[in-house]
Amino acid sequence: MTPPVFAHGHLRLYLLSLLAESPKHGYELIQSLSERFGGTYTPSAGTVYPRLAKLEDEGLVSKQSDGRKTIYAITAAGRAELESRQDELDSIEVDVTDSVRRLADEVRSGVSVAMRSLRADLASAAREARADPQPPDPSPEPDPHRVATASALREAEMVLTEFRQQVRTDLRVHSTRSGLPDDVVPGLRAELARVRADLLDRLG
Repeated sequence: MTPPVFAHGHLRLYLLSLLAESPKHGYELIQSLSERFGGTYTPSAGTVYPRLAKLEDEGLVSKQSDGRKTIYAITAAGRAELESRQDELDSIEVDVTDSVRRLADEVRSGVSVAMRSLRADLASAAREARADPQPPDPSPEPDPHRVATASALREAEMVLTEFRQQVRTDLRVHSTRSGLPDDVVPGLRAELARVRADLLDRLG
């Protein structure tokens, strides 16, 4: 069973020491603790906030709202508490260093086990592949008809794009010079409908 990172009551005192450095909101305290442990330990909000509430009840910490955040700050009574327990705080720092080393060893051990397991899985998969080789999957020959159809479709799309650009340019030029007659748009719509009908007839 993994021993706790902080002994009973030590996290409370350590939070006070962090607030003595500067006021912080709860998330900043959690991040500061994580940084002190090199990312090997990050306390949960359910661990930190109840202790902050207890420190506030004891008058060692005050809080104030800053928008949607609550900022915690150490009080004069809190600083006096730290000064009177400086030797204990020094001991906690030594414990933190030991905890960081222990947690780092556990992380390295876990990574080592995972790598050994991965290598074993890869070796097993390689043995199975050698024992039951699969024939290569031949690539199907392209269908000439489908290739020709795709090429024709691309060419038709290019023709339509070119036509659209040319008509758009003509309309803009004439609109700038003398405006567009009232029958231009209805006539264009009718001609396009006729062209489409003729196209559908050709396609069958």
